[in-house]
Amino acid sequence: MNIAMSATWQKVAACRGLSTEIFYPAPEESVDQAKAVCAICPVRETCLEYALAYREREGIWGGCTERERRRILRQRRKSA
Repeated sequence: MNIAMSATWQKVAACRGLSTEIFYPAPEESVDQAKAVCAICPVRETCLEYALAYREREGIWGGCTERERRRILRQRRKSA
């Protein structure tokens, strides 16, 4: 699936309609609430791949923080 061309995944995301503040917490705030929503999301993997492809620098995407996404990208580069 071409993530850029098909944003229909966003229509069924568990976060749809929730406050974006949950997914963009301040540095001292917990990410647990956002990660709990992502854990039950039917499109979590697609969301994560979107964030990785577009190098989202902030927020929780696909259940991962920015630091976790950077780690995933580094691991993928090492494996390639």
